[in-house]
Amino acid sequence: MIISLDGITTPQTGSAAGRRARTLSPRIAYGHATGVMGLALFASVVPTPLYGRYATLWHFSPLTLTLIYATYAFGVLIALLLAGRVSDQVGRRPVLLVALAALVVSAVLFIAADSTGWLFVARAIQGLATGTVVSAASAAMIDLHPRGDPVGVGLANGVASATGLGLSLLLSSALVQIGTAPRILPYVALLILLAAALAGAYLMPEPVTDRARFRLTPQRPSVPAGIRHAFLVAGLAVLSSWSIGGLFFSLGDSLSAQLFHSSNIIVATFGAALFCLSGALAQLIFRQAAPWRGASAGSAALAAGMVLIVVGAAVGSTAAFVVGVVVAGAGFGVGFLGGLRQLVVVIPPQHRASVMSAFYLVAYLSLSVPAVLAGVVVTDLGLDRTFGVFGSVIAAIALVVAVEAWRTRRRIDR
Repeated sequence: MIISLDGITTPQTGSAAGRRARTLSPRIAYGHATGVMGLALFASVVPTPLYGRYATLWHFSPLTLTLIYATYAFGVLIALLLAGRVSDQVGRRPVLLVALAALVVSAVLFIAADSTGWLFVARAIQGLATGTVVSAASAAMIDLHPRGDPVGVGLANGVASATGLGLSLLLSSALVQIGTAPRILPYVALLILLAAALAGAYLMPEPVTDRARFRLTPQRPSVPAGIRHAFLVAGLAVLSSWSIGGLFFSLGDSLSAQLFHSSNIIVATFGAALFCLSGALAQLIFRQAAPWRGASAGSAALAAGMVLIVVGAAVGSTAAFVVGVVVAGAGFGVGFLGGLRQLVVVIPPQHRASVMSAFYLVAYLSLSVPAVLAGVVVTDLGLDRTFGVFGSVIAAIALVVAVEAWRTRRRIDR
């Protein structure tokens, strides 16, 4: 998200004297909106490598950790329900500026935290900001793509999201492991990136010209009738793929540490980071696959990878675990991309933000509900058994998605 002076253009003056002196070109603005999408997901997992340290410092239980995670997830859901249409009404740029500023506030609260209560407040603000960012940034990407290519937008969206998650886990865990101020350095790095994102958002052109009166009222998730089948396929694909992601973000660090017999934070987050980065790479490799094929093959790979992970956890095999993570991560990326591509090509322009909000509502429910449930039962069932039970259920759902996508291929192939 580096702002290039070569990408800055000067609009006409005169009657537009009140306008900003310079704006980013549409091409650079599109790249920046994509970076902001990745940064929102990046920010969401910055605290992950620190949770063990927080728990030791402030003596909270796995249930409390689960509630902290749930606070973030439900903050995202509330934002999607309340603010999903706001950028359609008032514009992408002001919404992104406010949401990114809220992410700055949450990072400052994490730095200042001296008790568990601070974590709840910081995660709540972070969740609300993230939900607002992903809705507005997704819509802005569709608006600003240089060729108006929704398929390219779907690919960029998926790769940015998965890459942001994976890189954040690697960078944050490294700063926690080797840094002299582990509870501060990850958030300082995040603040630097957020400052760049805010500067770029300030210089973005505003693609929304048909404004409506601002109304921050709860909205029922709605999808235009003509695209409901495409939304169903996308929703099923994201249900299976993000459910596995949620399981990894809640239990993956503990499972990696147990299998590799290491207390190193980088090792503990290795599995989750590899899962996300495998997903990003798979999306680039299989970007030409038809949407139905991506949803079907990706979901099948998810199921196969999840079985390998469960077996590896049960027998203590690091090889099975690593292979399973790579396969499941690839399935996560391809399945998510297939569903998203099928959706973005059919969204009417006036419904872009609201439909993407509904899509991410499904995504974050899929990400949060399994993670919260797993965190609640892990104390009683144990790590291996909890991962086995939830992993088996998710694998079964993924197989259903694979079959359904294959059955409907003639209707959704493009």
